Amino acid sequence: MKIAWDPIYAHPLPDGHRFPMEKYTLMYEQILHEGLLTEAEFLRADPMSEDTILLAHSPDYWDRLKNGELSRSEVRKMGFPWSAELVQRERIICQASLELATYAMRNKSIGLNIAGGTHHAFSYQAEGFCLLNDLALTALALVRSGEAHRILIVDLDVHQGNGTAEILGHHEHTFTFSMHGAKNFPMLKERSDLDIGLEDGIEDAEYQVKLRETLPPLLEEIDPQIVLYNSGVDILAEDKLGRMSLSMNGIRERDALVLSSCHHRDIPMVVAMGGGYSKDVRLILEAHMQVFRLAHHFWG
Repeated sequence: MKIAWDPIYAHPLPDGHRFPMEKYTLMYEQILHEGLLTEAEFLRADPMSEDTILLAHSPDYWDRLKNGELSRSEVRKMGFPWSAELVQRERIICQASLELATYAMRNKSIGLNIAGGTHHAFSYQAEGFCLLNDLALTALALVRSGEAHRILIVDLDVHQGNGTAEILGHHEHTFTFSMHGAKNFPMLKERSDLDIGLEDGIEDAEYQVKLRETLPPLLEEIDPQIVLYNSGVDILAEDKLGRMSLSMNGIRERDALVLSSCHHRDIPMVVAMGGGYSKDVRLILEAHMQVFRLAHHFWG
């Protein structure tokens, strides 16, 4: 088991910005507090190289992003105020996900990124707090290196992984599965290889039935060499953007099903944290921490 962290994950934003950047530092501190890893065992990645970024993102978009040349409307769509530090942060997040994937495949294990899950980043634009798409980039880099040619992306964030779907677009070596709020952002959905849209207000039992009906058969059909999992916790009832009604235990059951299904089949995993926007940051922290505890339980 390996976990990626960098202080730049908690890059400060202007006062009043709604994105809870402090959750990343809190996760890091809680992992240390619970003894899941020692400080020396965390992965610290360098920024992702430009040639790797261009596997998923257009040269025009990347040039304008790194040089701060996005239009006002593009910055609004991104959701963050542009800064060079923010771009550097995204490059480090993406490289961390890739290095975790390499580690997981070579050790038949799991890698968890305290950030990541930037699934709204398209090949040509930023969107919804996502500048570069870490899981799409990870998948394409693994294919380029020859390390994997059957990759399953499981996206259980409340929002559809629209950028991931656009980038991978039925790529022959990847399969994208997104289970999300049917009426939630983005209103215009892309087409994943498999999309399941859920109604607002769905509760634990119905959610678990949907996932149990879908994921184990999908793992059998795809037989992936690695699973890249976006474990967003914005499905929590208290989440201010989610519009679902899952409990904390419901999120734990979801994560337990995904991790146990992969562990049972000896499938390496990368887990990215994705969204979580409850008003009480302690709820976000506890919801995210469950996947780290489960990873430690299964992989140690």
